[in-house]
Amino acid sequence: MTTDSALPESFTVVEHPLIQHKLTLMRRVDTPTTKFRQLLREISLLLGYEVTRGLKLDTVEIETPLETMNAPILEGKKLCIVSILRAGNGLLDGMLDLIPNARVGHVGLYRDHETLEPVEYYFKMPENLGERDVIVVDPMLATGNSAIAAVERLKRAGASRMGFLCLLAAPEGVRAFAEAHPDVPIFTAALDRELNENGYIMPGLGDAGDRMYGTK
Repeated sequence: MTTDSALPESFTVVEHPLIQHKLTLMRRVDTPTTKFRQLLREISLLLGYEVTRGLKLDTVEIETPLETMNAPILEGKKLCIVSILRAGNGLLDGMLDLIPNARVGHVGLYRDHETLEPVEYYFKMPENLGERDVIVVDPMLATGNSAIAAVERLKRAGASRMGFLCLLAAPEGVRAFAEAHPDVPIFTAALDRELNENGYIMPGLGDAGDRMYGTK
């Protein structure tokens, strides 16, 4: 893992060789939809190890085949993974492979292509959100507007312990997100160069949702 000294301390790039290899395959323009989805799922599982590293543990007494012992177990209510629709579902699938008992929430946001501002159309969360650790997932942290809006909405719903997980980030989005939510750490597989005039990450990998679902 590395952090860029020019970016917030809450920002982490996970540079595991398998993640970087799979990300290169995803970036290729000729990678088909089915392979793109598979790779995103695999990367999200690997990223999940890092974003969940800070989860708190308790102990519980169990019986092994040989004796009784006190063993570590996750503390408190089950983790909640929140997908920013629709592209967030690609990361969600891999996270659920890693943590199948996690609760799931969804925030429906789309980006107005003229203003680049997010518009909310759906919000559904599990109960007791304020008592859960929450991981917000969205493949691209570009302008940061959608992620900022989603986390703000979650805070209004009671969430207080959150992390944000993305596949790619742009410096502009990282800075905007960290300024708006300095208490929410960001984890990503890569920090790309910049945003273009249309708000897309460069060199990027195109529109993650379109590439996941074969739409344009």
